[in-house]
Amino acid sequence: MRALAAAAATAVVAAPTPARLLLVSARRAAPRFGHCRASPFARLPRSACYASTTMGDETSTSASGSAQEPAAPGAGSVKQQISNLVALSLRATVPEVDVEPIVEVCTGKFGDYQCNNAMGLWSKVKGSGTSFKNPNAIGQAIAKNLPACDVIESASVAGPGFVNIVLSKSWVAKRIQDMLVNGIKTWAPILPVKRVVLDFSSPNIAKEMHVGHLRSTIIGDTLARMFEFSNVEVLRCNHVGDWGTQFGMLIEFLFEKFPNWEELGSQAIGDLQVFYKASKQRFDEDAEFKDRAQQAVVRLQGGEEKYRAAWKKICEISRNEFDQVYKLLDVQLEEKGESFYNPYIPQVLEKLSSQGLIEESEGARVIFIQGHQIPLIVVKRDGGFNYASTDLAALWYRLNVEKAEWIIYVTDVGQQQHFDMFFKAARMAGWLPDPKEKKFPKTSHVGFGLVLGADGKRFRTRSTEVVRLGDLLDEAKSRSKSELLQRLTENGKIVDWTDEELEQTSKAVGYGAVKYADLKNNRLTNYTFSFDQMLSDKGNTAVYLQYAHARICSIIRKSNMDVEELKVSGNISLAHPDERVLGLYLIRYAEIVEEACTNLLPSVLCEYLYNLSEMFTRFYTNCQVVGSPEEPSRLLLCEATAVVMRQCFQLLGITPVYKL
Repeated sequence: MRALAAAAATAVVAAPTPARLLLVSARRAAPRFGHCRASPFARLPRSACYASTTMGDETSTSASGSAQEPAAPGAGSVKQQISNLVALSLRATVPEVDVEPIVEVCTGKFGDYQCNNAMGLWSKVKGSGTSFKNPNAIGQAIAKNLPACDVIESASVAGPGFVNIVLSKSWVAKRIQDMLVNGIKTWAPILPVKRVVLDFSSPNIAKEMHVGHLRSTIIGDTLARMFEFSNVEVLRCNHVGDWGTQFGMLIEFLFEKFPNWEELGSQAIGDLQVFYKASKQRFDEDAEFKDRAQQAVVRLQGGEEKYRAAWKKICEISRNEFDQVYKLLDVQLEEKGESFYNPYIPQVLEKLSSQGLIEESEGARVIFIQGHQIPLIVVKRDGGFNYASTDLAALWYRLNVEKAEWIIYVTDVGQQQHFDMFFKAARMAGWLPDPKEKKFPKTSHVGFGLVLGADGKRFRTRSTEVVRLGDLLDEAKSRSKSELLQRLTENGKIVDWTDEELEQTSKAVGYGAVKYADLKNNRLTNYTFSFDQMLSDKGNTAVYLQYAHARICSIIRKSNMDVEELKVSGNISLAHPDERVLGLYLIRYAEIVEEACTNLLPSVLCEYLYNLSEMFTRFYTNCQVVGSPEEPSRLLLCEATAVVMRQCFQLLGITPVYKL
């Protein structure tokens, strides 16, 4: 685990830039008009692709030396498609200026999307003999030169050249219907990377997973799901702490207490947490035992078979316990612990030494990082390796062997200094480009705050112990089941539910409530853990959203219409204002996923999901569905909303329920 790595930072080995690297351009500051959100990507067609990005905790831009194939018609987000049209208009308007489209989403009455290039262009062309008199004139020309197509219904210009674009209702309807026929995967955004390593969860072997691991595990899993939905290859890495000082302590304690431990197997250790605490107490109180434990580490790392066998047994027991939690959370990971990278450390440090980056300091070997008072220790005084040396070897492996374009580390914000030093050391070695160059490959630290209790302090049990993650999830399911049983009993519907349905629904609602309560917050902030709040069916909670989804499913069932047949034979109409608002928000799904991936913020997706449920409620309140003349069209809107909600649930690692 990376829990104590804040003081020791890390670096990386010179890896060639991946061959299929996309080139993306830097974000430009866009003028504001109305209420708009800046586009995270603005993609141009033809030979080169450009995208403005703010990826993770750093702004990054990159560019490809080879021409990219143009995206298939209709591929990518709506914002990307609008940007393509604006790009063509810009070429026609100012062919002498190389400029990227600046497109924003508008929430005001002026339009659906907005092009904000006019003021920037005016600053480039004024005084050069241009025929344009002011930014507004440039905006008028941009609007006029937008290609005739079925996407745009109208374009108008406001203020100093802001081009407001209104989408065609028929095109919006067709895009929704195409998704219903061909699947939600057709709405996957196009991202500027092909392979990502996501390093998350990372508990310590021999220690039980607790609530402190919750955030890393579910934030990392959601990021992985979003990238995977976007057709990015994701290597889900569980960098477990399986190669540290604690193993000498554990192994020596095992040998002392159970000389015949091999015959007893797992029974010798019993409860691994109790065993760990007993060995730790002995380590802290007995100097002679401590010396033997430290020697045991040397023997383990030296490859002595007796010590390796004991290490493997301890890891096996701990890993089985981790797997039980991951199964409950429905999280998939590939374990590559600290021990995996141990063979690579010597050669990596040798490379860094040959570059003159590693120096001797007070008996240790270190890398001095500009801007930091303490150095990055890569070899301890006793000659042992540490977090920094392991992380350096891991990054070298990920760049050179796994050929990752983006390596993302999900840990608490307290480790920001470690990663800042680590990444700077990697740049010093030439493994990563300077951030000012705006190129891939790149690294990002996804920091997150603490989980707090009602007292505002770190969430713990009454006995001041950290909360076991398995126990927390069990309680969430138990509370969910209790409330579900009470409600079904009160409304007389308990007879309609089987025991299996009750069990599965309680699990889906309980576990989903825990995940959503965490993910909906900006990950950088602390949040207060409260079962009462997260299991409430009111407000921005997973329970409320599950009810909203189940209600949509109920509406469709009550219609007694074959929705699958309707997808092919029916047509969506967006005549009512609330139909159009809902339809427009549905088709923005791809750019929401794009934004959440770009900024590494799952909360963006949670906000979209909650807003979508609110928009559906407004639509359903004002637009009768079952029994209305517009029933077929409105049922398709209901189905599209349910499909998008289910996909949001899937990306958040939440199992949707179809009745409640």
